[in-house]
Amino acid sequence: MTLDRLNHSVSFFQRASLWARTILGAALIIWIALFLLVLTSHAADAPSTCIDCHSALDGKLKVTSEKYAQDIHSQKGITCAGCHGGDPSSMEAMDKKKGFRGHIDRKAIPGLCATCHADGAYMRQYNPSLRTDQLAQYNTSVHGKRLARGDTNVAVCIDCHGVHGIRAVKDTRSSVHPLKVAETCSRCHADRDYMKSYAIKNDQFAGYSASVHHDALTVRGDLSAPTCTTCHGNHGAAPPGVAAVENVCSTCHVFQAQLFDNSPHKAAFTAAGMPGCVTCHSNHRISHPDDSMVGTGPQSVCTSCHTSGDAGFAAADSIRQKFGALQKSIGESEAVLTRAERSGMEVSQPQLELNEARDRLTKARVTLHSFQPVKVDEDIKAGEQIAQKTHEAGNKALRERDYRRMGLGISLVTILAMLVGLTLYIRDFEKR
Repeated sequence: MTLDRLNHSVSFFQRASLWARTILGAALIIWIALFLLVLTSHAADAPSTCIDCHSALDGKLKVTSEKYAQDIHSQKGITCAGCHGGDPSSMEAMDKKKGFRGHIDRKAIPGLCATCHADGAYMRQYNPSLRTDQLAQYNTSVHGKRLARGDTNVAVCIDCHGVHGIRAVKDTRSSVHPLKVAETCSRCHADRDYMKSYAIKNDQFAGYSASVHHDALTVRGDLSAPTCTTCHGNHGAAPPGVAAVENVCSTCHVFQAQLFDNSPHKAAFTAAGMPGCVTCHSNHRISHPDDSMVGTGPQSVCTSCHTSGDAGFAAADSIRQKFGALQKSIGESEAVLTRAERSGMEVSQPQLELNEARDRLTKARVTLHSFQPVKVDEDIKAGEQIAQKTHEAGNKALRERDYRRMGLGISLVTILAMLVGLTLYIRDFEKR
């Protein structure tokens, strides 16, 4: 028994020793990990004499630690020295022997940004999908060409992206986020004095703010809706010429562009030097299109070229009337079907078919860009047939409702008469 107890004790101490070594080893690993974490944290938060001084300055020279921490470059580990040179970790930060550049001339900014952003191998380690041709595009733009000729008033990288508070494009606080692009462009293009020397209008932002595109972007939250860079480009910004306008619009409005290219207006507009889409829809202040733009009314764009007596004037007026007639037929059919549905009748199939009539009206409005009344009539007639069919289905459902109500009324009167007769019979029987 003594030997067994001794062996048990030895086994117990061996297990305890193993557990102790395991716990000690785990504690050592955790301590080393914490030490490395603290070490890297201190390395990331290494004192920056740039921030120490610039956080106390005013105006454009003021850069706080909070603003610097939110910059996309700071978050990727790129320090002040990445652009300005020098050694931010010492009091010799502004030592030119350590590569300090100091103030960076505006003309040199695109090239400075491109030292990283045009280096595919370097940028790939941060974002493999990021393009690296921004400088090449910028050099082909109006801004880039003017800068090359010595005009330092034109936009360079920092005017759109910012300087020390640069955020990722997907960040809603970024100045180049889709929701902010138009506002960013307006800093220059809505400034009358700034644009005066270039003989450029300054009402683009005001027009765009009232457009259907701006409404889709800001009200409906559609980030794919057009903004300045969608049509004009971003780094390769250039105002589209007469021929390019249709190409820009057709990137979204493909079917309309194809119809217009095969229309008689294409040749007429080209001969007159008129841009196709812009002539009718404007450029920045694009209103939501409706039927009032067609025909001979005060809102019509057709009357800008066509006058009373010519074939185009009559065709436009005819198309407008047909649009209105189909819209009215759809409305009447919808009203009848709604009455039938509220009466408890099954009209889901006609209601579904009526959607096709609405689609035909929409298609007719698109087909209008072919400027061929025959093609527009095909969609109008198809829509009218569907609207008439569903209208008749609604009336049939209402007639069925009335028939059922009449039958129910007759049944109720019959039952009531039988009850009255039975009551009288029982009374007469009781008297006898």
